[in-house]
Amino acid sequence: MHSFRYVGKELCCEGVPLSTLARRHGTPLYVYSQATLSDHFTKLDEAMAPVDHLICFAMKSNSNLAVIRTLADLGSGFDTVSAGEIQRVMAAGGDPRKCVFAGVGKTEEEIAFALRNEIYSFNVESEAELRRISRVAVKLRRIAPVAVRVNPNVDAGTHAKITTGTYENKFGIAFEEIEGVYARAAKLPNLRLRGLQMHIGSQLTDVKPFRLAVEKVVPLVTRLNARHGFDFFSIGGGIGIVYQSALESGNPSWWTKGRGRGILTPDRYARTLVPLLQPLGLRVLLEPGRFLTGNAGALVTRVEYIKKTGRKNFVIVDAAMNDLIRPAFYDSYHEIVPLTKRGGATVSSDVVGPICESGDYFAKDRPLAKVSEGDHLALLSAGAYGSVMGSNYNSRPLATEVLVNGKKSAVVRERQAVEHIWANETPAPWQRR
Repeated sequence: MHSFRYVGKELCCEGVPLSTLARRHGTPLYVYSQATLSDHFTKLDEAMAPVDHLICFAMKSNSNLAVIRTLADLGSGFDTVSAGEIQRVMAAGGDPRKCVFAGVGKTEEEIAFALRNEIYSFNVESEAELRRISRVAVKLRRIAPVAVRVNPNVDAGTHAKITTGTYENKFGIAFEEIEGVYARAAKLPNLRLRGLQMHIGSQLTDVKPFRLAVEKVVPLVTRLNARHGFDFFSIGGGIGIVYQSALESGNPSWWTKGRGRGILTPDRYARTLVPLLQPLGLRVLLEPGRFLTGNAGALVTRVEYIKKTGRKNFVIVDAAMNDLIRPAFYDSYHEIVPLTKRGGATVSSDVVGPICESGDYFAKDRPLAKVSEGDHLALLSAGAYGSVMGSNYNSRPLATEVLVNGKKSAVVRERQAVEHIWANETPAPWQRR
């Protein structure tokens, strides 16, 4: 479920009308629901209770300090992909000892930083990385906990840019090579072979790819555990969310019963995977991102112009692809609704931003309630891979972010001042000032 719904004619986040936040803070504006973050984490945590487990939030989906703090307070660990993300966890009050460090290009400096802060484990992507971690650990006189990422060659059936579990992707080591890799890694100094990790892709709304991957990898984990004495098996993340009809998916009974197209509930996920994982007797790590944050956020934007051509009705808004790049980058769908509920006929519209790119759009030929200049719209399901992928393209400042808790709200990132965009730039010494 989530906490964005119409109360009367007003679209609210929990107990706060989005129109109130738009008037108070301006637009573009990201709004996050603390109740939704907590609810999604708790439901997944409870569903996986039959096995020892640790949820490591994939903070690349949303790294706002308030979001991290909300999940840290619930006991979450964190899936990080840079030293900067580990530092964000620490700045938010999270525990680096509950962090796993993933990514194919870890630098020596990042590895050293992670070791000094005693992270839970490195998710290792190559033998070259194993050797590098070993060298750094020897230099620092520390033992580095590692888990090699196996590529199970299971097609997740998701978008090409977010699939990660086939041999055509840059991630992990081929299934057939893993046992040899572990045998060689066991001979490297200052490494602790702590587990095995996998991840097959993102935005999976069917449990079948998860089941196929776990069924394939569990026998491998069993053999490796017998040789090396593992602590954990990480099954990665990738649980998808509902983007279409997102308001309907906020209905608690609809969530619980798992009805509707494209919904994978925590209960269905756990019922399928827990029986396969229990016999291992290992801690199970999960690395969800979008599942926790996606439907916990919305992007609020103001209609600047209505432009009609012979064939199109353009709704030009003040948000742009620099604020939310998913539609331009992934052809992704986000439900778009007015902040004030409207009846009557819809108008087939292209919702577009002000950036000087044809790809700067949020929807094409979308049936949309009739709106006018000055009205506000909400792009739902924008809590994951939204603000975190924001940029300053066209010298546009990063948007304000607000966290809502019941009837309370607080700014958790101020709108970027325009002059801060070029604050670290300067003309060359030989150029005239």
